[in-house]
Amino acid sequence: MELFRIKKDIPFMRHALIFNVISALTFVAAVFFLFHKGLHLSIEFTGGTVMEVAYPQTANIENIRTSVVGMGFTDSQVQSFGTAHDVLIRLPTQKGLNSTQVSEKVLGGLKAQDPTVELRRVEFVGPQVGEELTHDGLMALGMVVLGIMIYLAFRFEWKFAVAAIIANLHDIVIILGFFAFFQWEFSLTVLAAVLAVLGYSVNESVVVFDRVRETFRDRRYGKLSTADVMNHAITSTISRTVITHGSTEVMVLSMLLFGGPTLHYFAVALTIGILFGIYSSVFVAAAVAMWLGVKREDLLKPTKEKDTTGGAVV
Repeated sequence: MELFRIKKDIPFMRHALIFNVISALTFVAAVFFLFHKGLHLSIEFTGGTVMEVAYPQTANIENIRTSVVGMGFTDSQVQSFGTAHDVLIRLPTQKGLNSTQVSEKVLGGLKAQDPTVELRRVEFVGPQVGEELTHDGLMALGMVVLGIMIYLAFRFEWKFAVAAIIANLHDIVIILGFFAFFQWEFSLTVLAAVLAVLGYSVNESVVVFDRVRETFRDRRYGKLSTADVMNHAITSTISRTVITHGSTEVMVLSMLLFGGPTLHYFAVALTIGILFGIYSSVFVAAAVAMWLGVKREDLLKPTKEKDTTGGAVV
């Protein structure tokens, strides 16, 4: 399916060096903010208090959130839990207050707003749990990167694997850089978005690399240079890219605009990842593979020659 077809190849690789210099500067800036400011971690990583409350009627999440923020818990999370009557409240630790005092303070404020509210449970999430989540998240990210490299090395060639990982790490670090610079809250849902972007970005790289391999093997393009092959492969997949990323971004933007605070940063991370994923697949992954010296001979199938006895010799 194609919305449009471009007959003349766009010379993407002609400007690859300029865009990769911009990418390198953006990457360095993201790393700087990660080390200088750090991530604003949610209570799942830093520890805090988790409360579950219930209302006899449908809970007004916005009013509850406003009330909790008004008590001084600006980094709290309020969301529906199970049914429309149940609400889960995540509260960061506060100096001078233990978990019991925090829950009593919040419950008192909620009862002042609606006396019918009922406390179901209170749990304290310790920093040890946060350290375990951080470790598990980094391990998951590392395993995904390793799996992608092995897959691409077997399916295409090691140069493509290295190029794809550089491009994907470029996307991830820039997402984290945005969250560090603006001090947006980094929660488990954002971590899930980062892992989703990693898979989404490598899928785009695989599509481009697959078309590169087809072009290299097509005798009609036997006289094209590696840069021209990259240009042809990217140009011929633009229609598919517009359809895929356009439809995905529509769904992500609807979550960003109408999903409320619970899905806000999840959608922000996906939006940044999708936009930079398109960019990195074209100007980072393809360019790095070209600079690593990928050539037609790397992707040609081995030919079989017939011997004089009629048998086949590889």
